[in-house]
Amino acid sequence: MTIIDSAASLITYVFGNLAPYHLLFYSTLLGTELYQTFLNTKVCYLALPRSAFTTLQKRLFPIYFRGQTILLLLTAVTFPPHGVFSLVKHKADWLPFTLAGVTAVLNLVVYGPRTQKAMVDCIHQETRDAQLRLNGGCGEENMPSLEMQRLRKVFSRNHAMAIHLNLISIGAMVFYGWRFASRLGVDVA
Repeated sequence: MTIIDSAASLITYVFGNLAPYHLLFYSTLLGTELYQTFLNTKVCYLALPRSAFTTLQKRLFPIYFRGQTILLLLTAVTFPPHGVFSLVKHKADWLPFTLAGVTAVLNLVVYGPRTQKAMVDCIHQETRDAQLRLNGGCGEENMPSLEMQRLRKVFSRNHAMAIHLNLISIGAMVFYGWRFASRLGVDVA
């Protein structure tokens, strides 16, 4: 018996059947991703004033990216029947997890924080521009300053990356879910 077989046997002994845990973590992960991406963000954007929406998003998305990463990890370690040891056996199983993991971590540590910083910088610059106009500074009233234009580009670039990485993660998990569901033994009759 190899060390991997021993570890897999220990996991099975401690947790019993990993399938219920795996299904619970996977469904929570995918449901959270779909709800936050396609429902919650859209409703909040349409219903809240911009300042309230910005305040909500800067608090909500770090939690979302952390939760997404943790749920992805829990889903991977509960892969039936022996956790990660079973997951790594087939490329079509571990590849979606790797892709979703990389994109989730990039959003957690790179693009999420960059987007949040750029969003806050834009708010501060907007205040500075309004104060400059109020004090009779130069520039047209409706034209954003050069600094605001630069900050908006920074925000747009990082926000677009965060959105695309999130969609890639969702796509990888939908692919995995389709593959996982096709292997379930369910009688239709």
